[in-house]
Amino acid sequence: MDSPQVVADIREAVRSRARSATDVCRDALARVAALNPALNAFNTVVTDRAIARAEAIDRDPDRWRDAPLAGVPVAIKDNLCTRGVRTTASSRMLEHYSPPYDATTVARLESAGAIVIGKTNCDEFAMGSSNENSAFGPVRNPWALDRIPGGTSGGSAAAVAARIIPLALGSDTGGSIRQPSAMCGVVGLKPTYGRVSRYGLIAHASSLDQVGPIATRVRDAAVALGVIAGGDGADATTASEAVPDYGSALTGNVRGTRIGVPRRLLEQGVDPDVARAFFAALDVLASRGATLTDVELPHARYAIPVYYLVSTAEASSNLARYDGVRYGFRAKGSREDGPARAARADGDEASLQAMYGRTRACGFGPEVKRRIMLGTYVLSAGYYDAYYLKAQQVRTLILRDYEQAFDCERGVDAIAMPTSPVPAFKIGERVDDPLQMYLADVFTVSANLTGLPAISVPCGFSAGTLPIGLQLTGRRFDEPSLLRLADAYERDTEWWKQQPPIA
Repeated sequence: MDSPQVVADIREAVRSRARSATDVCRDALARVAALNPALNAFNTVVTDRAIARAEAIDRDPDRWRDAPLAGVPVAIKDNLCTRGVRTTASSRMLEHYSPPYDATTVARLESAGAIVIGKTNCDEFAMGSSNENSAFGPVRNPWALDRIPGGTSGGSAAAVAARIIPLALGSDTGGSIRQPSAMCGVVGLKPTYGRVSRYGLIAHASSLDQVGPIATRVRDAAVALGVIAGGDGADATTASEAVPDYGSALTGNVRGTRIGVPRRLLEQGVDPDVARAFFAALDVLASRGATLTDVELPHARYAIPVYYLVSTAEASSNLARYDGVRYGFRAKGSREDGPARAARADGDEASLQAMYGRTRACGFGPEVKRRIMLGTYVLSAGYYDAYYLKAQQVRTLILRDYEQAFDCERGVDAIAMPTSPVPAFKIGERVDDPLQMYLADVFTVSANLTGLPAISVPCGFSAGTLPIGLQLTGRRFDEPSLLRLADAYERDTEWWKQQPPIA
């Protein structure tokens, strides 16, 4: 079974009729059938829907001649709504939920000719760092099936890494696109907050969430971003700025580009193999003419506690809607028949509260419950100022550190760090130690707290042949510079071409 090609090759083959969109789609579906039992990367596969769409593209090739993703099979993280297709957020709470509408990003992909083949497994409600929190079981890393793929977009990253599809959508609240991309050896891009619509994304933390692409290579991520980016009347947080031609930024020329390196931040807690690969990647960029310069991010060490105060507070608020009344799961024994309802006095608060409690206790997993409790606590009377308000103040200081690094007299164009301080760890290794689990996001959460764009690109392997990622963070709406740097690095290396054993 041949691996699928990169986006440009698929698009050109379908345009020229060298291959039909239907054949490409069937190949992707065959790979799902062959590999998903081992990976558990997909929650739902939409075989008939995907083939019908591919056949429609083949019947009307002129309509799709200029479509940037014509005939390209894609996968969608299962917290993005898809009309008529089960969307669970990997939670029992939404196990049977079928949205009546598409997320804007999904609609834009399909308008560009993409073929959605399924919904990918993720941490429940996008809460986690390992993809072990799914109600439907953990995703497994295609490089080592006993390892985590990273979270929360682990299913999307694993599906791309295993060459099931060349492109997938993920969401990133604290590193959930970049961290699994690094651990699975693929490219992951978190756009600037507001660059991509969040309409149809099941909310985790609304001031942090952002949708972005996971791809085999940088050029594919650039094409996908060009499709999904732009203002959206359904999401008031999206920016009205024009969307640039991201592909034109991929010149390979990074001479004179200044890359900031926060060396003090990297002095502790970084695996030796990760550090070695990271600094070797910087040498590659320097050999292309980029300038490396030390930068200080003095408040970055507070990013993890700030993130887990802000994100849990917002999660607590967003998940209050799942109460067993309006939609989604309701615990058994919660439903009353007509006579029982008639016998019960209207407004029986005890009965209503019991139903809420049973539903939320059964419908949410342990990590989601933990975060709801933390968030409710920090928002409660007497603790709001000490925790949530203070976290928002420190969040501003973290942003100012980045602004100073970018905008001072000798400001940098991007800031480089490892994406994750460690390669993929074993499934179950950190389940009983939430603090160690949360520290896996130490280099990624700042981009969400500040709203800045960041990209992860493969930059090597550990001694155990586990992928390592290089992260680049840029100025607001300066995705072109990040893509240019990542593409230049990719041109001088072949990490992105490496395929896991399972592929």
